[in-house]
Amino acid sequence: MSDHADDRRDLQNADNPNTAGGSRQADTPLDYRSAGVDIDAAEDSKWRLKKLVESTMTAGARGAFGGFGGMFRVPTDTAKPTLVASADGVGTKIKVAIEAERHDTIGHCLVNHCTNDILVQGATPLFFLDYVAFGKLIPEVVEQVVAGVAAGCRENGAALIGGETAEMPGVYTPPDYDLAGFIVGMVDEDAVLGADRVEAGHVLVGLEGNGLHTNGYSLARRIVSDRLKLNVHDAFPDAGGATVADVLLKVHRSYLPTMRPLLSDVMAMAHITGGGLPGNLNRALPSTLDAVIDTTSWTVPNEFRVLAQAGQVAKDEMFRAFNMGVGMVIIVKAADADRVIARAQSQQIGAWVMGEVVKGSGVVQFDRTGA
Repeated sequence: MSDHADDRRDLQNADNPNTAGGSRQADTPLDYRSAGVDIDAAEDSKWRLKKLVESTMTAGARGAFGGFGGMFRVPTDTAKPTLVASADGVGTKIKVAIEAERHDTIGHCLVNHCTNDILVQGATPLFFLDYVAFGKLIPEVVEQVVAGVAAGCRENGAALIGGETAEMPGVYTPPDYDLAGFIVGMVDEDAVLGADRVEAGHVLVGLEGNGLHTNGYSLARRIVSDRLKLNVHDAFPDAGGATVADVLLKVHRSYLPTMRPLLSDVMAMAHITGGGLPGNLNRALPSTLDAVIDTTSWTVPNEFRVLAQAGQVAKDEMFRAFNMGVGMVIIVKAADADRVIARAQSQQIGAWVMGEVVKGSGVVQFDRTGA
């Protein structure tokens, strides 16, 4: 992690005798803590993270904890090594974590989200970096957040080689903080997945999501608070006693462990994030083909049905705002669909044929009789 916390602001000249009220305060000593930045807390946070970071080290990681930059040796066992990079956050899901005071899963969501984003091009992770910015830095909270990041890195085989923990008073109001992540993976150039591999007659295999993942939370939070009149510790409707926090803080699922052995059989994939199925599956299609989805092929999970009913959200809007229970769509030849489904089910992930690729204009069509 970073060697210090930094509020990233220009400081006024402390020797200037002129103040807003016209009085002279130059004789009052100032320090960084009085400006809202606690360097001691930053040091405490850094050393709390040492074991977490070291628990993610892989064969390619180089250098010791606490350096100014992270280092990683690029593997040489690939004919045409191509780096694939992505950056993302977790949106307003972080507000649920803050309100529930449960900070140990949000980082795991972040790593899994980023991992899925590069997986759709056939890439597997090499390393990860994180950025956490606080209004007031609390070492225990930093430790919990990065514990989740480390857990995600271990799950996906990514080394956590660096990051930044910043304290920014005046930008974030305690207890608020923000979190972002940066991932770099690798794929052989000849094995890159994408729309250019997709043909008419290929089928769509849906992989089950784990809740809302990291999208749609602004709408979900408004429905929960304004329409259902619930807080994070209340029971979520028809959820078997699970609280709102339990439902909304489910960890964003990584599909790398499931799909890694099958990548050579895959034509393209779509990670269902912001924009839902219509706004993400279209990115895996050439301009001459459509994806036709049978919405009767799966049962939409309870949390989405509750949100739709309580918020009176139109069906089209639900499919644009949320994943509706589909975390990833795999495009394969029809003969390979059963192999993908069997592999997912062996990993306790629901999977099913949810549609097909047909001639068209690069859009996603829905069979409107279901869901």
